[in-house]
Amino acid sequence: MNWINNVVRPKIRGLLTTRREPPDNFWHKCGGCGQMSDVKALEENAYVFPCCGHHERMASDPRLKLLFDDGAYTKVPVSTVPTDPLKFRDGQRYTDRLKAARAKTALDDAVVIAEGKLDGQNIVTAVQDFRFMGGSLGMAAGEAIVTGMLHAVAKKAPFILFAASGGARMQEGILSLMQMPRTTIAVQRLRDARLPYIVVLTDPTTGGVTASYAMLGDVHIAEPGALICFAGPRVIEQTIREQLPEGFQRAEYLLAHGMVDMVVHRHKMRETLSRLCRITMSGTAAGVSVYDGGKKKPAGYIKSMNGHAVDGKVVEKLARGSDILEPEPVEDGERFDAARIDAREKAKREADAKAKSRTFPPNNSRS
Repeated sequence: MNWINNVVRPKIRGLLTTRREPPDNFWHKCGGCGQMSDVKALEENAYVFPCCGHHERMASDPRLKLLFDDGAYTKVPVSTVPTDPLKFRDGQRYTDRLKAARAKTALDDAVVIAEGKLDGQNIVTAVQDFRFMGGSLGMAAGEAIVTGMLHAVAKKAPFILFAASGGARMQEGILSLMQMPRTTIAVQRLRDARLPYIVVLTDPTTGGVTASYAMLGDVHIAEPGALICFAGPRVIEQTIREQLPEGFQRAEYLLAHGMVDMVVHRHKMRETLSRLCRITMSGTAAGVSVYDGGKKKPAGYIKSMNGHAVDGKVVEKLARGSDILEPEPVEDGERFDAARIDAREKAKREADAKAKSRTFPPNNSRS
């Protein structure tokens, strides 16, 4: 009886009630509140946790599908660059690191250039994939950024950048740092062509990328909670030996201090980018002649952020037209007001002073 109970019945029960274990990457932990969510629900929600709205890092392919009409886009080919010009090796050969990153992500390097339609508008975009060696800026990534910007100039289309990077790629040394001025010159080519350059700062955007093309856009949009900085908060705390404010270098903190133009939820990112592209390209779309800097401005015309000179009424008409989404109303309490922020900080300092006085009462006893 023991053999039947201990061996035969468990085997029969196992055959009748087979239970499949979920794969290792099935559950994802929210970086905001710590709750667990399955990967399928995250994909359907654009990798935004429904529990608290925390924005998970997003790979290049799903981000491009989320941006373009019907998820259809064409990748722009990028010229090849030397793989390991410095023959770099630390704990592992640089070539081996590249092979592992390419096998893991199925990408050639950290930046993907694509073109397609956004609500019927032709656009060119670059997406940095943080999975590929932390989205670091090397020769291949710099070449991709330059190629994408020049392609936008050739197509006379807006250029949108989704930045996500840990900074320059140390395995390429000075050759990596040289991509900062190269991409800056490419941004100037966009300016000369008077084409809009819109930057979406995602988590994280740091180092040499922040110090170059990521902060040279006409409009800077940040995703909620994104870390945006040159040196990280831990490095700054160790350097100045001071406690940093709460939320320091996060998207909302930078918005309050004027470093970015807006913080947009990922679910509203597509419509916001579409509206910005229509408004910034309004001079071309409406057939308005471009203002020549050597001539006198026509009466009633304004110079837009991308260098066009267009009639203000045309811009307003396009912005409020039926084919363009209405601008989102901003509550008075959400607008940036330096006086209100100073008053808030002053009240906080006074509250801290009162708390200290209660914790350490003055010594009035006579000796």
